Amino acid sequence: MGQKVHPIGIRLGVVKKHNANWYANPKQYSEYLINDIQVREYLRKKLDNAMISNIMIERPTGAAKITISTARPGIVIGKKGEDIERLQKELTKIMGVPAQVNIEEITSPDLDARLVADGIGSQLERRVMFRRAMKRAVQNSMRSGAKGIKVELSGRLGGAEIARTEWYREGRVPLHTLRADIDYASIRAETTYGTIGVKVWIFRGEILDGMNSVYNPVNEEKPRAPKRRGRGNRRNSDRG
Repeated sequence: MGQKVHPIGIRLGVVKKHNANWYANPKQYSEYLINDIQVREYLRKKLDNAMISNIMIERPTGAAKITISTARPGIVIGKKGEDIERLQKELTKIMGVPAQVNIEEITSPDLDARLVADGIGSQLERRVMFRRAMKRAVQNSMRSGAKGIKVELSGRLGGAEIARTEWYREGRVPLHTLRADIDYASIRAETTYGTIGVKVWIFRGEILDGMNSVYNPVNEEKPRAPKRRGRGNRRNSDRG
């Protein structure tokens, strides 16, 4: 079952959070969902060179909060914050409510499946040999501390007339283990020979505390109460 289902979808509520956090009435649900898709497509197109991984959308009452996870926050913010202010105005027009944009920096881009997939896709579009692009991405991720990684390419690889699928894996990628922190991404690379699909799985370790450690990364241990000694456990020196 773990081989067929989406690696992130099966872990939602276990060790993964949703990309959208809002509540809507049945009549408004479809409008919000379509609006979320429009916002994500706009940001991906507008900030194509900013190495964006994830876009989190929240909708408090009468407002919107968008958190952009990027490896290049300077490109999103711009000089003196001019670009981010312009971005907030555009998102306010699209969403119809005041939008606030927050930036979250990704310190290890080689451990992010979306950024690794984007890197492989850009190399394929520049006509880099697909095996070299795959192995380079795998080596960089393992060097950065990944427990395991799998990369899969599908399409007319190397300009072949017949499409095929090739994959390369190093380390462990336990898809059946729900507590495993597996990041997954799939993109399409538009090459001169046609479209090539890129899929990346990255295993970053296990999350033993479930959603508690996801929402609260620092878990302080509660002090244990001292054990009380029973009457039958008195030492000989305590007796009269």
